[in-house]
Amino acid sequence: MTRSLLRDLVATPSVSGDEAAAADVLVEFFEEHGREAWTDAVGNVRAPADDSVLLTSHVDTVPGDIEVRVEDDTLYGRGSVDAKGSLAAMATAAVETGASFVGVVGEERDSRGARHLVANREEPDAVVNGEPSGWDAVTLGYRGLLPARYEVETPTAHGSLPEANAIDHATAWWESVRAAFDEASETVFETVTPTPLDLNGGTSGDGLSVDATLTASFRLPPETGAADVKETLADLTEHGSVSYDQHYQPVMVSPRTPVAGALRAAIREEGGSPGHVRKTGTSDMNVYAAAWDCPMATYGPGDSELDHTPNEHISLAEYDRSVRVLSATADRLCTS
Repeated sequence: MTRSLLRDLVATPSVSGDEAAAADVLVEFFEEHGREAWTDAVGNVRAPADDSVLLTSHVDTVPGDIEVRVEDDTLYGRGSVDAKGSLAAMATAAVETGASFVGVVGEERDSRGARHLVANREEPDAVVNGEPSGWDAVTLGYRGLLPARYEVETPTAHGSLPEANAIDHATAWWESVRAAFDEASETVFETVTPTPLDLNGGTSGDGLSVDATLTASFRLPPETGAADVKETLADLTEHGSVSYDQHYQPVMVSPRTPVAGALRAAIREEGGSPGHVRKTGTSDMNVYAAAWDCPMATYGPGDSELDHTPNEHISLAEYDRSVRVLSATADRLCTS
């Protein structure tokens, strides 16, 4: 039961925005094991039960075709690590223990599934979010994410004149941004990381202006909120304007919560020495922590350095261990 679900999910493509077929695999799995399950308005797979703990991971993957195969007890395929290993392990543990389960959509794009969940579901008593941490580690923190768009326009002028145009302003703005966030810190996790994503510019269609648009992302450590970065960018923006998409607040939870404690105890029972992890990216736990005031942590099998790579693969022995860890964790947390 355990490995077949994982292979079925990995063999079923579910790039963000096209998760329905993989969601059907999950619904069928729960129904075959006597659990009610369905997809909600945005495509999340819901299998409610004992809400003492909610086991949740994401159904979607990034694009990329990788041949699904097993070699030397290792499963290759897109999503095997991020995050269908966690997804299948959590679904199996939910069936074995009676814990609540949700497989969410859209995590790789905008977390639309998690955002819909917190807006349309009562808060559970505890959450274990599924992302690769390694079978013997617990993830306690993620940096936040602020997407930004800088736009500027200048009148066209003869190329022989020295006046700066919109492209000059955009490149100068980005250099000032990089300088403003050039902080010395012991770890990447504790810094604001600005990253340019796209730069477009040129003469407008009517020939009357030069336009430039620069999109960027800002990774936020726990001590820095989106408002802090916005204030700095406002001070740096002499020309043009900056707009923002929906952001993720950073999250750092205590290792002393019942969830983290239950995970560590289960890892020890499997012969591991549990460790704690802080991730420099983001996950749906950022969304859950911003909306729900319950203990939570992130856990799942696999090496996160293989996320999104052409060589994505997961050890099936590690996967099996993670199922046992999650089942023991849910047993400790479930009250019914």
